[in-house]
Amino acid sequence: MFENLNERLERSFQILKGQGKITEINVAETLKDVRRALLDADVNFKIAKSFTNTVKEKALGQNVLTALKPNQLMVKIVHDELADLMGGTQVDINTDGNPAVILIAGLQGSGKTTFSGKLANLLKTKRSKNPLLVACDVYRPAAIDQLKVLGEQIGVPVYADFEDKNPVKIAKAAIKEAKAKGHDLVIVDTAGRLAIDETMMKEIEAVKKAITPSEILFVVDSMTGQDAVNTAKEFNDRLNFDGVVLTKLDGDTRGGAALSIRSIVDKPIKFVGTGEKMEALDVFHPSRMADRILGMGDIVSLVERAQEQFDADEAKKLQKKIAKNQFNFNDFLSQISQIKKMGNLKDLASMIPGVGKALKNIDIDDDAFKGVEAIIFSMTPAERDDPKLINGSRRKRIADGSGSTIQDVNRLIKQFDETRKLMKMMSKGGNMSRMMGNMGGRK
Repeated sequence: MFENLNERLERSFQILKGQGKITEINVAETLKDVRRALLDADVNFKIAKSFTNTVKEKALGQNVLTALKPNQLMVKIVHDELADLMGGTQVDINTDGNPAVILIAGLQGSGKTTFSGKLANLLKTKRSKNPLLVACDVYRPAAIDQLKVLGEQIGVPVYADFEDKNPVKIAKAAIKEAKAKGHDLVIVDTAGRLAIDETMMKEIEAVKKAITPSEILFVVDSMTGQDAVNTAKEFNDRLNFDGVVLTKLDGDTRGGAALSIRSIVDKPIKFVGTGEKMEALDVFHPSRMADRILGMGDIVSLVERAQEQFDADEAKKLQKKIAKNQFNFNDFLSQISQIKKMGNLKDLASMIPGVGKALKNIDIDDDAFKGVEAIIFSMTPAERDDPKLINGSRRKRIADGSGSTIQDVNRLIKQFDETRKLMKMMSKGGNMSRMMGNMGGRK
């Protein structure tokens, strides 16, 4: 995500490196390159021009502080303007109502149905909502089945009517059912088309009128670039939606939609999809996204994801085991499971400042832990509980059972021993306690 834009902007700032001060000449040269970078990222031409003009005006109007070099000041100004371009502040979703009704709109293939499931999961787990998913896509044969599968995955019921082909009647009946069964949230997944057409627009307008939603979200595939922005404008003209959802930001996207869409439709981006898993949905924070575009990482989001998977009580138990040198392979498996739940591994690594660039051409497989898990699962319960039992003959059996080599098993056990020693040292010094306390401050 944004890798090419990040590289181009970084090269642009190099023009100012070593310069003693900001001048109209070196700023113009830098911003000419910045504008090219934005256009290559599929940002709307007028927006790119306005953006660089604003940056130039602010850069020339400031004296370089003694603590900052000209290129550092330019990075700060560009960062702040990128955040403003994407909305400035995070805007929350409206879940008021009894029940609250959220209408999902967008073209076919934009990821509406998957997003509906992800949103239900997020609001259920983080806001203690009791959602009902509604299948109002009566045209795509697999749409209802897809929503039902997603609902089963996250433990959320799905209202569907295979006989009725009228989405207005289905939506109204679903809300009636939600009230009867105590659901405080209804998420309506509507039909999409391959292109905007009048029939589609009239249909979704009729659904909107019938159910008066608390929130209308427009879902757009960020990989379609500038076309996504144009589509958003047409939908907004008809629906006056409340917010935008950008899907597939983990793909090979140039990022132009994320940077342009707020300026064109004057509606906030509220969520971004970052992967296939039901947990791969992030609340959109303009400043954090600006950090990532400029290669600064996003430690705040990384910590938040860790906190979501972190259990304070389990942490205290784990700390006691570490202090007594009783940390075992079962605990190791538990830690791997928590990391996997945090999301795409490469996306997680890119949140660490400086790491994203280093990993640009490295493919990190989401199944990277599979080999480790296979080795641990090939151990007996006694071996997992007490790694000291694993002698030479046991290592061969474990290797054969996991489809790996004895060298792989030896390597894992060595890494495990080193990790256990490090954790014990941290525990003795009190660092582990402080770390657990900080992580447990919020669940």
